[in-house]
Amino acid sequence: MSFDVDIVKRMGSARRGAGRTPVRQTGFELKLQFSTRAQRTMLYGPSGAGKTLSLLTVAGLLTPDHGSIRFAGDLLFDSKQRVDLPARARHFGYVFQDYALFPHLTVRQNVAFGLQTGWRNPSRNMGSAPLDGWLRRFELHAHAEHFPDQLSGGQRQRTALARALIGEPRALLLDEPFSALDPPLRARMRRELDALLTQLAIPVLMISHDPEDLAFFGEQVLYIEEGQVGLQRPGELLT
Repeated sequence: MSFDVDIVKRMGSARRGAGRTPVRQTGFELKLQFSTRAQRTMLYGPSGAGKTLSLLTVAGLLTPDHGSIRFAGDLLFDSKQRVDLPARARHFGYVFQDYALFPHLTVRQNVAFGLQTGWRNPSRNMGSAPLDGWLRRFELHAHAEHFPDQLSGGQRQRTALARALIGEPRALLLDEPFSALDPPLRARMRRELDALLTQLAIPVLMISHDPEDLAFFGEQVLYIEEGQVGLQRPGELLT
């Protein structure tokens, strides 16, 4: 599977990507050009470099001004041909940096939301073989009726991952999946995610500014600074 991205996005004012994630101030321009056939690709760089913007455009949550985006040869976006597949039609799993769990829904409902074709909330009593299977796989079955504010950081992360994966996406997009975790839990969750991705063999685009993530997931590394893809800078201290 491959990502081929060549786009430009100008941000005319301070705003939020996908209604949640803060992005750059007035005058910021994203010029993203890369091609990766690696199973795991890291987008890394300093805070505010344009990493989240990059992931949002690939996911279909932010529309570029011009250019094109392809995945596995399929055209997702092309400004000249006026092609712009909506996020659901791209069939990617997306995990936001803050996990974006619905606070008024239980773990079961949050995970089941990944099976929805519309925006109605799943029933609290919803049951299905895929749903129960993912709850067990992520050791969430005992917490299925809990709400997000009743969960630990690791349980919230696993809930967000289960929701992203339950629909069997073509690729997984992860925005700083470990940043909200304390260091010991972060190390354990890296190992668990590494094992899961190996088992699923699913292509991954992951954002990080933590060099330790590169050792686990950096089959290919793209360094992003000031909205552009540059050379990898191993060992550089990022802030």
